[in-house]
Amino acid sequence: MSTLSKKIDFVLFFSVNGANPNGDPLMGNTPRSDYDGYGEVSDVAIKRKLRNRFQDTGHEIFVKSQERIDDGFSSLEARFTNKFNDKVSTEDVVKESCETWLDVRAFGQVMTFQKRSIGIRGPVSISRGKSLDVVDVITMQITRSTNGMNAEVGKRSSDTMGTKYFVEYGVYKVCGSINCYFAEKTGFTDEDAELVKEALKTLFENDMSSARPEGSMAVERLYWFTHPNKSGCTSTAHVHNLVEVKHLAEGAPRSFDDYEITLNEDKLASYKADGLTVEIIE
Repeated sequence: MSTLSKKIDFVLFFSVNGANPNGDPLMGNTPRSDYDGYGEVSDVAIKRKLRNRFQDTGHEIFVKSQERIDDGFSSLEARFTNKFNDKVSTEDVVKESCETWLDVRAFGQVMTFQKRSIGIRGPVSISRGKSLDVVDVITMQITRSTNGMNAEVGKRSSDTMGTKYFVEYGVYKVCGSINCYFAEKTGFTDEDAELVKEALKTLFENDMSSARPEGSMAVERLYWFTHPNKSGCTSTAHVHNLVEVKHLAEGAPRSFDDYEITLNEDKLASYKADGLTVEIIE
């Protein structure tokens, strides 16, 4: 099976409605934001959700979250050493890892086991998510009706009180690209690119939690750009900048319809003449 035949760029928009899209552990798990108050979701968190979707659709992945372990190996080291002994060459480790695990083939991986360090550079790069506007982070005090620890009769233990944080509403933008040169190194194919696209479209399926109730996060729109060849007809930055956002709401946005998101048709026309195509998925 041949590797990726054409460079791909993409732009994803998703909404957050009364949820914590990515808590910051150094800030009491409050939703991540920059110094200006714009919401952020780390690229690591987005790749985690993509990995989960790969796993949901029956594909083997190397970096499995703890609650999704299905092979009995509770660590990356255990999973690695079960497959490879220290006599296997670096070249064979790279080859077999990419053949076995879709996330390694897509994102790459650093294997620091058996007293060696093997770096695999993947073709799929993803930016952090950034909200289109400043987000309102709501703090809610919560209690539970039972003690978590022993307490004096008739009194509450200290752990019955807690705090939850969530974003009232926000639309986040994520940019990404798939590089044909690195696809050749890992064996990433056109079929794999379709799997990435499907995973992006369904990013928040099977992702519910107390911080992210079912339906509180949704993919709103995906722009999928395909170049005419492996090197591309223009830079990734130029393609990402084709997507333009206009704010329609006078106050704080409360729905995706409060934005007008369009393509710069004048610039797109010149790239289309060179063979760039775009698929818009809603």
